[in-house]
Amino acid sequence: MIANTTTYSDAWQNCLAQIKQQTTDEEFVKWFEPIVPLGYDGKTLRLRLPNEDFVFHIERNYIPSLRPIIYSVFGSNTSLRYSVPTPEQSVAEQQKAAQAATEQMGKVVAMGDTTKIKNPFVIPGIKKLEIPSQLNPSYTFDTFIEGDCNRLVRSVGLAVSIEPGKTAYNPLYIFGDSGLGKTHLAQAIGMEIKQRHPELQVLYVSMNKFQAQYTTAILNKEPNDFINFYQMVDVLIIDDIQELSGNKNSTQNAFFNIFNHLHLTGKQLILTSDKRPSELSDINDRLLTRFKWGLAAELKQPDYETKVKIIRNKAEVLRADLPEEVITYFAENINANIREIEGALSALVANSEFLNRKITLTLAKEVLKMYVKISPKEVTIEQIRKVVCQYLNIEESAFDSPKRTREIAQARQIAMYLCKQHTKAPLSAIGAAIGGKNHATVLHACKAVTNLIETDKNFMQTVEEITRLVIGK
Repeated sequence: MIANTTTYSDAWQNCLAQIKQQTTDEEFVKWFEPIVPLGYDGKTLRLRLPNEDFVFHIERNYIPSLRPIIYSVFGSNTSLRYSVPTPEQSVAEQQKAAQAATEQMGKVVAMGDTTKIKNPFVIPGIKKLEIPSQLNPSYTFDTFIEGDCNRLVRSVGLAVSIEPGKTAYNPLYIFGDSGLGKTHLAQAIGMEIKQRHPELQVLYVSMNKFQAQYTTAILNKEPNDFINFYQMVDVLIIDDIQELSGNKNSTQNAFFNIFNHLHLTGKQLILTSDKRPSELSDINDRLLTRFKWGLAAELKQPDYETKVKIIRNKAEVLRADLPEEVITYFAENINANIREIEGALSALVANSEFLNRKITLTLAKEVLKMYVKISPKEVTIEQIRKVVCQYLNIEESAFDSPKRTREIAQARQIAMYLCKQHTKAPLSAIGAAIGGKNHATVLHACKAVTNLIETDKNFMQTVEEITRLVIGK
């Protein structure tokens, strides 16, 4: 981590030294020597890169190896911000061209009576209006936990934020089940665009709110003003686009006009939905076709590793010290839904704080039973064999031996019985896996175990204890 006596420029040189060891001389000279450190405030490292293409190349090809190096030198909480210089000459030329156009317009107006002429692209009172983005500042790429389930969509979102409206991902259609982070990612893209391109107008709105606004505009006889307002936006993020299904043609036509104008003028559209474009119903075909113009990317349910990352991150936000066994239990048993994971953790911390109880595995189990649905574990024949042998202190190889002692025979019968009760394996597969028996032997074993459970209390308790070990209760 950067020391108090070390400047950020010196620290960046340390980073470059490590980067040089991991890249070829050609790569280093081409992609890293041009980078200039601009500042470090203890949290954010600002780097100046030559252009947007340069930024995209670094993010796409080097960030996985660059990030650990930056963390090791500047600290694990460091975030990156890029600055791309805009040539002053280009800005001056744009201003000069705008002034010339204004002067030319003045000459044209002076030639005749223009009191009734209106520029259809100018809306009085709105043109200079600064549109609030409606974005949540806490929804950023830094707080969006990356994993195999969302890496592609996140990478595409970052590419869009670097060059909004200029990539092939327009519109970017993000879909997936509820609670997987669609809104978070869509808003993170918007927040990143605002950071990189502060001159652009970014607007986030849910489709339900869009519909309510349009209904109000119709009642006030201002539908054209409504459409013109949305056509002023540079980046439009529409959440839950599936809510457009079944709406009146007028609402769909309004959105069609807005979509068309933005897309034709190179503006960026980002849509989220809980359905694939092909699964949307009661939406005009011309709109559905346009939804497929760019890229439809799916957010999938988080895998185990991603859930662990989410749990650790959420615990850090809540300032909760979670034992490893609690983290593992949550990751293994909570349904694959990010919102559910966060809700369960909040409930766990609340129970700990307000009831003055230490966070333990016992408390975690109590909370999950009350607040979330526990994912049932898949039980296998191999697992049952192992548990039965361990409990009855029998070598597992004995199951496959020709031995027919009372202890081994009964152990096989209990294993067959539990396999029939807790797996979907056919009887023939169960018999083959336990002593190489046939399905008739398995049926006989199940009947024998059932009879003993009904007549022998000690045997019944033995089977119940083994069952609890098998299903993890």
